[in-house]
Amino acid sequence: MKRISLTRYLVEQQREHGRIPAQLRMLIEVVARACKHIAIAVNKGALGDVLGSAHSENVQGEIQKKLDVISNEVLIEANEWGGHLAAMASEEMDSIHLVPNRYPQGEYLLLFDPLDGSSNIDVNVSIGTIFSVLRKVGHTHGVAEDDFLQPGKHQAAAGYCVYGPQTTLVLTLGDGVAMFTLDRETGSWVLTATDVRIPEDTQEFSINMSNQRHWAAPVQRYIGECLAGATGPRGKDFNMRWVGSMVADVHRILSRGGVFLYPWDAREPEKPGKLRLMYEANPMSFIVEQAGGLASTGVERIMDIVPGKLHERVAVVIGSKNEVLRVAACHAAGDADASSAA
Repeated sequence: MKRISLTRYLVEQQREHGRIPAQLRMLIEVVARACKHIAIAVNKGALGDVLGSAHSENVQGEIQKKLDVISNEVLIEANEWGGHLAAMASEEMDSIHLVPNRYPQGEYLLLFDPLDGSSNIDVNVSIGTIFSVLRKVGHTHGVAEDDFLQPGKHQAAAGYCVYGPQTTLVLTLGDGVAMFTLDRETGSWVLTATDVRIPEDTQEFSINMSNQRHWAAPVQRYIGECLAGATGPRGKDFNMRWVGSMVADVHRILSRGGVFLYPWDAREPEKPGKLRLMYEANPMSFIVEQAGGLASTGVERIMDIVPGKLHERVAVVIGSKNEVLRVAACHAAGDADASSAA
């Protein structure tokens, strides 16, 4: 079987299919190269003195790990000078990062979660990098935070890299999903799957059950149906899987189906959810929808949401089509019950 590299794949998408312009192709190659550097740091672990806390907090008030800081710096430094970007935004930074004036300005905006699943770093469980690409809107010089506040349906590309037993890059350019595996001997990304499809039906769900007492009634109802198994209203048994890293949990869904939920809960009732819309939910939604799945808050399509701020949070229900629709039906039934009671 002929091995197709990421570079060749992107060139063919540009030249033969006209799906991406040269500037976007170069941007994706740079991000993929940065992910290779992050993979090396992750693989070294304690040998590279990269484990443990960085003794600092990010804009979310979360304690940063050393690898969080390293990964963020790697992505910024890799993407500053290539001429394909106007600005970047990261889950780890308070505001946007402008491309310095000494470098050419491109027409794209890059958003990323440099290292998703930080709590898993020190215990050697799969973690990853998530990225999203937007086109810079308008023709004015300079970039402001408002330029990033676009709904996810306007993404030009999205992807993630999962650092596990294999290092895998998953990518969509808006025309299906492809997977690439890092050949560690040659340092090349090799195409290993195209036209990835998520089964519409599944018997596997992914949620943090320790938060069950805090969930809203529709989520309680859906999970209750799953737990009731073959003797319940669903008439089939479900398995539960939870890694605690969105990259790992979504990658499993892309590989064999399933549904991932991170819903609103009563611990922080003023926040619509835990996950970040622009760094996690939007890129993952784009990938999952391109693979035939669905992505919802339970009441609306995630990629239709117009962000109001850079670090907006959102509830997430993502994965196999029929299960996401089932969760939405539970929310709709809850709304109907509430209306009747009123």
